[in-house]
Amino acid sequence: MKIKVGVLGATGMVGQRFIQLLNDHPWFEISSLTASKRSEGKRYSEAAKWYIEGEMPEQIRDMEVLPTKPDIDVDLVFSALPSDVAKTVEPEFAKKGIAVASNASAHRMEEDIPLIIPEVNPEHLALIEEQKKKRKWDGFIVTNPNCSTIMLTLSLKPIDDMFSVKEVAVVTMQAISGAGYSGVPSMAILGNIIPYIGKEEEKMESEPLKILGKVENKKVKNANIKISAACNRVPVVDGHTEAVFVKLEEKAGVKDIIDAFESFKGAPQRYKLPTAPEKPIYVMQDITRPQPRIDVMVEKGMAVSVGRIRTDKLFDFKWVVLGHNTIRGAAGASVLNAELLVKEGYI
Repeated sequence: MKIKVGVLGATGMVGQRFIQLLNDHPWFEISSLTASKRSEGKRYSEAAKWYIEGEMPEQIRDMEVLPTKPDIDVDLVFSALPSDVAKTVEPEFAKKGIAVASNASAHRMEEDIPLIIPEVNPEHLALIEEQKKKRKWDGFIVTNPNCSTIMLTLSLKPIDDMFSVKEVAVVTMQAISGAGYSGVPSMAILGNIIPYIGKEEEKMESEPLKILGKVENKKVKNANIKISAACNRVPVVDGHTEAVFVKLEEKAGVKDIIDAFESFKGAPQRYKLPTAPEKPIYVMQDITRPQPRIDVMVEKGMAVSVGRIRTDKLFDFKWVVLGHNTIRGAAGASVLNAELLVKEGYI
């Protein structure tokens, strides 16, 4: 019997990715869709303009869009809510005994709420019991990181495990879909680069430290890594590309770095979770890759691609990493988190 799930904020771009990924999922069945007041009571096909590739799944077309309230009959919700809404709404669901797999940023940095990339820090799920005890609720909230953080941190994890990352500089080239369908006007981005994305640099400089940290005394002790980020919006539809520069504590060669990437696997691969890529990181040998147009859908968008791995005169090494921002960087990240929660017995 499948687990009943709901999608909060179902009409937006990330909400639609949730629906696409959950359609015919072997473990989860969508039983509720919620959205803002202007969509309440409408059929989903009336409330939502389908933005992403492929057709709107037939089985959700006639589903009624419900208010975003915790009285829906589900065991788990996937939250694509805006952060300001998620801040108050997600705890209401947790209080009602519902598990929340959140893509929103509202609760990511709270000390008792896990910020999870399943291949990187599954052990941080231990914070759930402390969260439930401290907050006196039967449900819980688990978050996934910012989309650009996920690409960066997936590429840092195998290198940090083997050679201890000391310093990181990263320059991002981020797709417009990261801002939502109407987030960046076409006249602003066509033939242009916008060198600012609100709060993005702050997230990239703080979130990886929690993810790569260790759970000590029922909270996370952040990793001792210095990170500097510069984030840019570019005229690409899907796929965040990042130029990464790292300084290491231990000596390594280019072949060592490549071997670390190619051998890296984590809990999703060991468990063979339904949404997990066979390999989280694909190394591109062609010096002109990765490229969003060609590589963004590797492993159905759930893996990241790494290329141009080389030494650096100021740092030790540099590379380019690419990932699909609304699949691996958003909805897919939350679905993978939920699959891990099931496998670990939290749901």
